[in-house]
Amino acid sequence: MKKQVCLVLVILMCGAALWAQQPGVAFADKPAVLTSIGQSADLEMIRVLLTRAGIPFKMNALIKANELSSGDKTLILVVGGSSKGLGAAGISAEDELKRAQVVVQKAKELGMKIIALHIGGDARRGTLSDVFIEYAIPLADYVIVVSEGDKDGLFTNLTNKSKIPFSKVDRISAVQAPLTSAFR
Repeated sequence: MKKQVCLVLVILMCGAALWAQQPGVAFADKPAVLTSIGQSADLEMIRVLLTRAGIPFKMNALIKANELSSGDKTLILVVGGSSKGLGAAGISAEDELKRAQVVVQKAKELGMKIIALHIGGDARRGTLSDVFIEYAIPLADYVIVVSEGDKDGLFTNLTNKSKIPFSKVDRISAVQAPLTSAFR
């Protein structure tokens, strides 16, 4: 009986140690830069959550690499393609991907942390979004996804391959807790 209790305690302690390494450990510095990859309206929802959390940020849906500076510490990518949003921005999906590649490369050069979010759920998935998702997620330092958007396991597979910390939440309003806890 004592051996079983000891074994259970060891398992619980190991589980606690693993849990401590999961998302929720602050790693990102302020201020942040908030941008879109795919020009979905989800950017606006993340703006609201960052404002409520009191995290200083600047928002530019079409930010260019030369607009990032050494004073910017974290790049937040809201990933989700919208043909309507791309059209309104006057940018093709190909040009949006090129913009994203240059921006992410500059952020990496500046030593910025990258947080990628996909909050549009299943409705914001499909061929257009998946191109942006497959590009951005492996380059992130942390990923937050509304569960419905990962029904096919795309985010789980991408984050597991690259060993990227990953949080899944049930609804958009639940994004605020892991997002806020990522910042020091």
